[in-house]
Amino acid sequence: MSTAPDPGASPLGVIGGLEETDVLIAGAGPVGLTLALELELHGITTLLAERNTRTTRHPKMDVTNGRSMELYRRLGVADELRKVAVPTDHRIKVTWATGAEGWELASFEYPSVDEARAAASAANDGRGTLEPSMRVSQIILEPALRDIVVARAQHVTVDYGWMVEEFRQDDRGVTATLLCEETGHRRLVRAKYLIGCDGGGSRTRRQLGIDLDEISLRRQMIKKLGLGRTLRGAVRAYRALGHRPPDGRFYMVHFSTTDRRMVERFGQVWHLQSPEGWTLISQDDGDTWTLHTPLSARDNIDAIDPAAFVCEQLGMDFDMEIHVANAWTPRLVVSKSFGRGRVWLAGDAVHQVPPTGGYGMNTGVGDAIGLGWAIAAQLQGWGGPRLLEAYQRERQAIAYRNRESAARNSAVRGAIMAAFDPVMHSEDWSGDVTRKQLGRYILDLGNLENEAHGIEHGYRYDGSPVICAEAGSAPRLRTDEYLPGTWPGSRPPSVRLNDGTQIFDLFGRGFTLLRFSETDITDLAGAAHARGVPLTVVDVRDDHARDLYQRDLVLIRPDQHVAWRGQLAPTDPLSVIDRVRGA
Repeated sequence: MSTAPDPGASPLGVIGGLEETDVLIAGAGPVGLTLALELELHGITTLLAERNTRTTRHPKMDVTNGRSMELYRRLGVADELRKVAVPTDHRIKVTWATGAEGWELASFEYPSVDEARAAASAANDGRGTLEPSMRVSQIILEPALRDIVVARAQHVTVDYGWMVEEFRQDDRGVTATLLCEETGHRRLVRAKYLIGCDGGGSRTRRQLGIDLDEISLRRQMIKKLGLGRTLRGAVRAYRALGHRPPDGRFYMVHFSTTDRRMVERFGQVWHLQSPEGWTLISQDDGDTWTLHTPLSARDNIDAIDPAAFVCEQLGMDFDMEIHVANAWTPRLVVSKSFGRGRVWLAGDAVHQVPPTGGYGMNTGVGDAIGLGWAIAAQLQGWGGPRLLEAYQRERQAIAYRNRESAARNSAVRGAIMAAFDPVMHSEDWSGDVTRKQLGRYILDLGNLENEAHGIEHGYRYDGSPVICAEAGSAPRLRTDEYLPGTWPGSRPPSVRLNDGTQIFDLFGRGFTLLRFSETDITDLAGAAHARGVPLTVVDVRDDHARDLYQRDLVLIRPDQHVAWRGQLAPTDPLSVIDRVRGA
C-alpha cells in the first residue's frame, strides 16, 4: 500500500513509465475493497486507487446483512470482520420514544448474532442465511477490509491519494491517468478492465456519459402518505399537524460521549427514534453515536452548532466530542447503464438509496461479487461476452427492487412523523392517550426496515441471459421473507448436512455441481472441461438437503446463485455450459 507519489516526477508531471495491471479499480470504499478480494480469490492482478489519503471519517452504513456476511465468508474474511464489530452476544433493539429522557412508544427487539446462529442451526429449514448480520460502522469496517487486503492479497496493490482522473478505452483495455491531487503528479496505467467504485459522484460514470434514473424521495413519500396531491399540499398538511415541513435535507452529527443517560431509560438500544424525525444510532454499543435529523427550509446549516443541535434534538444536555457534522440529502437513484466495453461500475456509482433498510453498501457487496467473477472469467478465457451483459441486467433489477423497498421504508417513517402530535410530551391524561395511540400505530406499521429478508437474501436473477430458465411460473418473490428453493437465478438454501457440514462451505470458487443421487454427469462435466469452465462436483447424500434443493442436480455459480437444475443430466450439456458461461 502506498499513500504518496514518488517525488521524482518528469517535467510533464508523469511519474515513470506505463504501469500495467489486469484490473484497475477506482475507489477503495467497502465495495472497491470487496471487489479486490473477489479478484484476489481468482488470482487477478489488481490496482486499487483511492482518491483520499485515508479511509472514510463518515459512519455511513452500520449493519452488514446476512447475505453480505455469507459472501464475506465465501471470501474467507467473515470471522476476521466480526472481531471489529459489535460483540456477538449483544441483542438488537429499535425503540421509538418521545425523547432521550421521555416515554417509550414502541420497541422492536431482535436476537444477537449468537442467538440468531443458534436458532438457525436448530431450525435448519433453509429460510435464514448461513451467517447472521453484523453491526459495524463503515468507519470501522473500511479499514478492517483494507488491512485484510494489504495483509493477505498477493495480486492486489492499494494506492491511497490517487484518483482516476481520465481514461480512454479500446477493444483490448483501458489507458487511465491517475492524479495525486496533493502534489499534482500523474501516473499512466494500462488495464484490461477499469471498474468505477468511486461513489455517487462517480467520475468514471460521468466520463462514460451514463445518466441516472432518479425519483424524488419527497414526492414518493407524499404519494405513499396521501398528504396531498402536490408538494404544496403536503407542506400544508404538515403545518396543520404542527410540523416544520422537512425540505429533503438531513443533518448528521457523529460524536462520542461517556454520558449513558441517553439510553439508561430504555436499556441498550441500537436505534433510538423519535416521531419528530430524528434517529440516534449506537455505533458500537459503547461511547460512539450518530444522530440524523431532517431539516426544514428555515434551518441554516452554517449557523448550526453540532453539540447544541444534538442536545436540542434529544432534549437533554451532556458533554460530547464531535467527530463529523454535515448536511446530506438522501437520493433514490439507479444508473441507466452499469458500464460498457472495458469499463464497468459498482456500488454507489450505480445506485443510491436512503439508509432506511441498509441497502446501500449491502447492494454494493452483491455488485462486487457478481462483477468480480464475471471479470475474472473474461480474463481467464472461459467467460463469454454475455457475462457482463448479465451483470448489468441482474444487478440493475436488484437495484430497482431495493430502491422501491428503501422508499417504502422511508414512507413508513414519514407516516409516523405525520402522526406526531405535540400533546405526546404532556404529562397529563391527554399525553398518555396520545402516546398509546401513536405506539399502537407504530407497531401496526411494523419494522420491515429491519425485517425484509426477502429483499436481503430472497432476490432472484429473473430474465438473466446466463441463467437456464425453466418453463412455468416462478415462485412469487416476497419482501418480508425468503422461501427456500432453487428456481434458476435464486440464492440456494443454506442448510447443515447430517455430517455437520454447511452446504455453502462446499461451494467452490468456480461452478459447483451438487449431485444428490447417482445420476451420471460424465457428459456435463466433460462439457465444462472442454470449455475450460472451472467445475467442482460435490456428492451430497442427505434427504433433507435434497428436499430443499428440489432436484437431483443443481449447478451453482461462483456467486452462489443457481445457474441450472435438473432431475437428469441435460441432453445437450454443451448448450447448458455455454449459456452459463455467457458464450
